[in-house]
Amino acid sequence: MSDTSVPLGAIAEYLDTYLRVRDIPDSDDAVNGLQVENGGTVGRIVAAVDASLEAIEHAAPLAGAEGTLLLVHHGLFWDGNVPLTGRRYRRVRALLDRNIALYSAHIPLDLHPDVGNNIVLARRLDVELEGWFGDYRGQRLGVYGELALPREELVRRIEAQLTASARLIPGGPAATHRVGIVTGSGGGFIAEALATGIDTLITGEGAHHTYFDAMELGLNVIYAGHYATEQVGVQALAQHLGLRFELPWEFHRHPTGM
Repeated sequence: MSDTSVPLGAIAEYLDTYLRVRDIPDSDDAVNGLQVENGGTVGRIVAAVDASLEAIEHAAPLAGAEGTLLLVHHGLFWDGNVPLTGRRYRRVRALLDRNIALYSAHIPLDLHPDVGNNIVLARRLDVELEGWFGDYRGQRLGVYGELALPREELVRRIEAQLTASARLIPGGPAATHRVGIVTGSGGGFIAEALATGIDTLITGEGAHHTYFDAMELGLNVIYAGHYATEQVGVQALAQHLGLRFELPWEFHRHPTGM
């Protein structure tokens, strides 16, 4: 339990500016920013990849505590503009009943230069950053840089950092030299990775045909899971917020295996 509380509005305003949620294009269903308010104050932060019912229930504050801010990468509205019934109703009611505010950041978190999924994973893997690649609506999503390592050793390093299994498509050189990272669903960036001079692409998932793309075009692709590769950004963002606003934070881990 926190001895202090912070106005929700102050945190949301800070996040909107820090993540540039109003400036960065995204899917209409992402609805980046504050998605659900609470009673107005925050005493703790819980980070999660997804706004699942389990994550919401886990974020419930202790009896007598100030409200919670649930910080997620995938928010409530990915199934579109649908009635507030069924599981959508159950999630919203759980938030309101438990005094939990919900803030979601999708693409703005992916490409953030300090706490973004791609930049944080690159640092964890000791990639010497050189630049950005992977166009999404005029924005560069992924990062790339130098990393000289046997590709099997890179797979083991990824698995250790993410506590997840990784799958190697060995289409490129046996030892990596320039590694690109696009967390989440980045299998579609194989051609752009090649054009950037990348020999090994790390991402979460991709379509079936990307196996042949990688093998025939000469690129290593490492699929480490959508969830696993996107857990690092919300953790880094929650830690940043906790330090800035002097609030305790924790990460709710709920791997999907996908």
